[in-house]
Amino acid sequence: MTFDELITAGRASNELMMPASWAQGRATFGGLVTGLLFDRMERIVTDARPVRSMHVSFVGPVEAEVPATFDVQILREGRSVSQVEGRIIQNEEPRVVCIAAFAGDRESAVRIDGVSAPEIKPVDQCQALPYIEGVTPGFIGHIDMRWAYGSMPFTGGSGREMGGWMRFRKTPEVMTDAHIVALIDAWPAPVLQHFKSRVPASSLSWAFDIIHPRPALKADDWLVYKATIEQAGDGYCHFNAQVWSPRGELLAISRQTATVFG
Repeated sequence: MTFDELITAGRASNELMMPASWAQGRATFGGLVTGLLFDRMERIVTDARPVRSMHVSFVGPVEAEVPATFDVQILREGRSVSQVEGRIIQNEEPRVVCIAAFAGDRESAVRIDGVSAPEIKPVDQCQALPYIEGVTPGFIGHIDMRWAYGSMPFTGGSGREMGGWMRFRKTPEVMTDAHIVALIDAWPAPVLQHFKSRVPASSLSWAFDIIHPRPALKADDWLVYKATIEQAGDGYCHFNAQVWSPRGELLAISRQTATVFG
């Protein structure tokens, strides 16, 4: 199933089974489950307020082919800000817990444009991460990534940065905030380029902001992603990242803590 098909299925029922084709190790790809939960949270907010920030805790793996229940509720709704909680429950246990702030615009005397995208090679000059069944995670079959910064995972690199171009292999009907959420999480923790052999890693927590008003995007646009390690050690990697439009406009800001088993 494509991301759009799963969004449609997720809107039709509170219960959904994640397909194995979106797997990431023993769990379902975190960007998918967060994007699906985000879509449900966004739809209960009044006045179509856009998301400003969201905090995600990956309590446990969301397993494929096992019924998962989506539970969302408004914690507080003020004149301009809505605080919303979302959970994915599986086997009667919380697996993903999110808190998001959706807020309308306010008048302000100050406006400072977002940081512009760094220089990047054209897409056709960047190395692609191919989908190889049994070697790369299943969700890579749905998301196309082209390396422009740093090294591929498990190649013994030494840098702090990782990133490049990204988009869905199957062009969605419309590029929504939920699609951007899923794409942000597609990239591996940048510390993985330092290893010379495969080691498991998973996201522990994740916080991101979506910039609004968001620049218009075409459904087949390539987006730019760049992550930087802040610190890594003792089995964890702390890193921040930004996402830009193909014209260099800031779209999102992200920060993650990843657990590394090696």
